[in-house]
Amino acid sequence: MKLILASASPRRRELLAKITLAFTVRAAAFDEHTVTETTPAALAEALAAGKCRAVAGEQPEALVIGCDTVVDVDGAVFGKPRDAEDAHRMLCALSGRAHFVHTGVCLCGGGREERFCETTRVTFAPLTDAEIDAYIATGDPFDKAGAYGVQNGACKFVQRVEGCFFNVMGLPVARLYTALKSWPNSSLE
Repeated sequence: MKLILASASPRRRELLAKITLAFTVRAAAFDEHTVTETTPAALAEALAAGKCRAVAGEQPEALVIGCDTVVDVDGAVFGKPRDAEDAHRMLCALSGRAHFVHTGVCLCGGGREERFCETTRVTFAPLTDAEIDAYIATGDPFDKAGAYGVQNGACKFVQRVEGCFFNVMGLPVARLYTALKSWPNSSLE
């Protein structure tokens, strides 16, 4: 069964390649603003399902993986920042405290759908305005939920990761691998 990643994220592409190299990428044409849910984890899962279904509808012979990641600070959802001011607001809110990263995953193919959400708790060190401004100046925060990339310059802010590290990057590798192995007609062993 042909495997398609319904995401334009280079990080997700890199992480899925650790499971298998036999996949193609097709970004989903899906309006994320149409989705509302009662919790950040449910939102991440619903967004993943929307992206997955959008691509699966065009590729019914394939197994499609859709994903979405949100940062959860006391129930408030932090997606990708709109601009430097929004990134600064988010990073100030993360400073010196813990938050949750939820990645929703949806698999569609062969008339079957499976959804799950992986959650990781991340604790940031206290940050100064100068540290936040210097990080924003790198440009790294702008295409990442919560305005940070744990695998890049923000790694120096992270005191603790409880749960799947790769989930914070946008793809819970071990859990996805397990789901793919159990999928009918999957080529993974």
